[in-house]
Amino acid sequence: MEWLSCIKKTIDYLEKHLCDEVSVRDAAESVYVSPFFLQRGFSVMTGCGIGEYLRSRRLYEAALDLRNTDDKIIDIALRYRYETPESFTKAFSRFHGATPSQVRAGAVIRVFLPFRINLTISGGNQMDYKITQMFSFRVIGFQKVFDYETAYAEIPKFWDEICEKYAYNVYAGSAPANAYEQALVDNCIGEYGVCIDDMDGGRFRYLIAGRYAGGEVPDGMVLYEFPRGEWAVFNCVGPMPDALQNVNTYIFKEWLPGNPDFEFCGNANMEWYDCVNGEKTDPDYHSAIWIPVRRKKG
Repeated sequence: MEWLSCIKKTIDYLEKHLCDEVSVRDAAESVYVSPFFLQRGFSVMTGCGIGEYLRSRRLYEAALDLRNTDDKIIDIALRYRYETPESFTKAFSRFHGATPSQVRAGAVIRVFLPFRINLTISGGNQMDYKITQMFSFRVIGFQKVFDYETAYAEIPKFWDEICEKYAYNVYAGSAPANAYEQALVDNCIGEYGVCIDDMDGGRFRYLIAGRYAGGEVPDGMVLYEFPRGEWAVFNCVGPMPDALQNVNTYIFKEWLPGNPDFEFCGNANMEWYDCVNGEKTDPDYHSAIWIPVRRKKG
């Protein structure tokens, strides 16, 4: 499905299910796209996540129901997927700046209308990228499960945790002190950040990883194999994280919607970091986003 149409259809699906129990995976299945790619693309193109969009639309519609009907507050709360009047009142007050009773009495509400997606192509297709065929390969890494809604804030903390536990010693030039530090050195762990979308419940796996060179896999670390296929490799130069975020925005707002030849496929993608040359804060730091793609059928 063409990407712009995919986002529009996702919004239509969410609007039809404001009063139903619906997840990111449900929305993704309705448009035949990976939940991870849909969540990322939706966030880039609209400025908020799918869960945030649902909450905001439900709270706005709930305010309209308070204004235009005599329905009990508890019935409106249940209608928009809140289990108790207390949880509804707390979320409602935070969103509108007024309680449900105050809104029913005439307090001002915050307006949140359905999104309308329009595409503007600017600058042509000038991004530094290439399509490359890659044989299957395996990565090894430290794994943690994240929620779609909080991942962007939590993943950097995971990197800090792993660096503090295992990386600083060897980065300082000391010999590996345990199997984890040895695996880090042998496989250049930290070269890749891998997102794997194979879980339910609005969650995905994230690996701080390196290309597996063989040998021991310490307890708690995992292997993941990418199949042979084509990849879109987007090069990036600049300090982290802004440089990669800018490239990511370009991919979803310009490259993907206007691309006549390729679409995303698979359920995993990677970020590559130069572990040899320079620091991530350098203005000429080199990184990349790797995304598996397939050619569109004519």
